[in-house]
Amino acid sequence: MGVRLMVVDDHRLLAEALASALKLRGHRVLAAAAPVAGAADLVISRAPEVCLLGTAAPAEPGIFDPVVKIKRERPQVAVLVLGPVPSPRGIAAAFAAGASGYVRHDERIEGVERAIMKARAGEAAVAPQLLQSAFGELLNPAVQPDDEGQRLLRMLTPREVEVLVRVAEGEDTRLIAAGMGIAPSTARTHVQRVLMKLGVGSRLEAAALAARTGLLDRAGPVRGTSSPEE
Repeated sequence: MGVRLMVVDDHRLLAEALASALKLRGHRVLAAAAPVAGAADLVISRAPEVCLLGTAAPAEPGIFDPVVKIKRERPQVAVLVLGPVPSPRGIAAAFAAGASGYVRHDERIEGVERAIMKARAGEAAVAPQLLQSAFGELLNPAVQPDDEGQRLLRMLTPREVEVLVRVAEGEDTRLIAAGMGIAPSTARTHVQRVLMKLGVGSRLEAAALAARTGLLDRAGPVRGTSSPEE
């Protein structure tokens, strides 16, 4: 029997893609909504069995406030956090807020589904390798941990960063071209160059990578920062 669930993520493309994949596997997805800021009220009003809540910054103060509110108003709702590889503090904060589990953004759909079933059953849903990684970091903290998002951001030009932001927001080539004041062929070239630099094969993979590494949050406001191209 399918699970009644909601998918909430700041990045609409990711939320809708995951919701569609779960629907195909027989689950009843009530909504795929963004942004996360309004997630708590929406989840409280719809009362799903499980809520998948996306975040790009699990260690940021207050990021799990929606989880606290959901569990206070709807304690029967199991909340699964979707995010990048977390720090020990990120995992601890998620569970302290009342989350039932933590799933990586790039987890396979089978892994997401297993976590959903565990959460609905009242079990903690977190991959053993995530716990091992977290404990390993606690025991052997890196002096200067590699910031993958910042590294990837340095690979892209300002124009390519804007293209990536628009891709993550679900814009197709026509909308990207119109929004940036460039020809569709130029927009298509920019998209292909972004995919090549990020080492991914599709727009969805690019959006997932950007969300997982926090690249979009580091990018800041980028629209209109460069002159139109032909």
